[in-house]
Amino acid sequence: MNKKRIAIIGAGPSGLAQLRAFEALQNEGEEIPEIVCFEKQNNWGGMWNYSWRTGVGKYGEPIHGSMYKYLWSNGPKECLEFSDYSFDEHFKKPISSYPPRPVLFDYIQGRIKKSKARDYIRFNTTARWVSFDDRTEKFTLVLDDLKIDKTYSEEFDYLIVASGHFSTPNMPYFKGIENFPGTVMHAHDFRGADQFKGQNLLLIGSSYSAEDIGVQCHKHGAESVTLSYRSSPIGVQWPEGIKEVPLLTHFEGNTAFFKDGTSEEFDAVIMCTGYQHKFPFLPDELRLKTKNNLYPDNLYKGIFFNRLPQLIYLGMQDQYYTFNMFDAQAWVARDYMMDRLKLPKEDERRIDINNWLEKNDALKTSFDHVDFQSDYIKDLLLLSDYPDFNVDKVAEMFKSWLNDKDENILTYRDKTYQSVVTGTMAAEHHTEWMDELDDSKERYLYEPEEEEMIPERI
Repeated sequence: MNKKRIAIIGAGPSGLAQLRAFEALQNEGEEIPEIVCFEKQNNWGGMWNYSWRTGVGKYGEPIHGSMYKYLWSNGPKECLEFSDYSFDEHFKKPISSYPPRPVLFDYIQGRIKKSKARDYIRFNTTARWVSFDDRTEKFTLVLDDLKIDKTYSEEFDYLIVASGHFSTPNMPYFKGIENFPGTVMHAHDFRGADQFKGQNLLLIGSSYSAEDIGVQCHKHGAESVTLSYRSSPIGVQWPEGIKEVPLLTHFEGNTAFFKDGTSEEFDAVIMCTGYQHKFPFLPDELRLKTKNNLYPDNLYKGIFFNRLPQLIYLGMQDQYYTFNMFDAQAWVARDYMMDRLKLPKEDERRIDINNWLEKNDALKTSFDHVDFQSDYIKDLLLLSDYPDFNVDKVAEMFKSWLNDKDENILTYRDKTYQSVVTGTMAAEHHTEWMDELDDSKERYLYEPEEEEMIPERI
């Protein structure tokens, strides 16, 4: 009757990392608390669970994913490799450093399929509201089972928010856009470049999504791609057909006018203007309020809500590191919930948070950002028994990747890197990225001449 109960909201990479962290303890023979993970989609994987849908899903819920066809990793897979489950173990052979989405999704699933994690997940279930009782020190979650349209509530001792922060779009307004005759969408609803073939395309923003969607549309046949930036350009050497211009000021029909006085006609507009941290199920006093940055305020070690550490946030940072950072966070969170890690007092936690915030504010270059997040990962690794990996070598790879993109934005995905987990050097992909228009797992894993040898199920 006194067994702790833990709720996880979200079964994407962060939520799955938390389940995996508890499973690692269970495999050592330790009894773990009762865990329930609530996932509003019908499958795990979060963003990596691709859906063709936009707007709302089958049960009327806002679509979570911003994933699109033909997305390939935009950073070396060696920088995100699970420390306890290598690409070698999963694929049984070396693969290239930049896999497409179906391959990475397969890898994510490979680790979790080895466990009984699915038994802990209630799919098609969304959190409607959370309250915390200071007297009982318990959370009450109001939940909707979307499939049977049933609302119910349950109590938990700990709440882990692993719902991500790349789902609720920032959608700016520009004068005249309501009269633009072509397609207008946010990157959240972009599902592939096919519809923009032969079109003149305007992208607003200078983020990774603007960079990647712009290059993909160029690769798949857009007539031209123009990226409009607010403060500073992405600044790489763009090929003919892609250019950057200052911020859009307004539209007149299908003509866009820019801050430098230039204007141009377009067929479609994609807003690559970022996302909001949005937690509509949390009351104001428990809600993380932050812009996208490397160290959100009010989270001790980037994880524990300072006023109430039983409220845990995973994966809320802007990210160079991804899967392995979520793991490191989940292992630390697990040890706190298992009473293996004692947190300092609130005022001491505040001092630690402030120290990280000061360092964050002093960052200037992309290399500074990499080093900052590397130091953060090292800090986490000191607090738990998550299998160690060479963070410094991963940081070197990130910096090489940044240089590769500056060298040639169209060919950086053809580069190869060495795993810090197994030492394996990545294989060169059988087709150069700019010539590879098929992102299926089967095509990726097998040479074109091997097509007849591809098994029916991989």
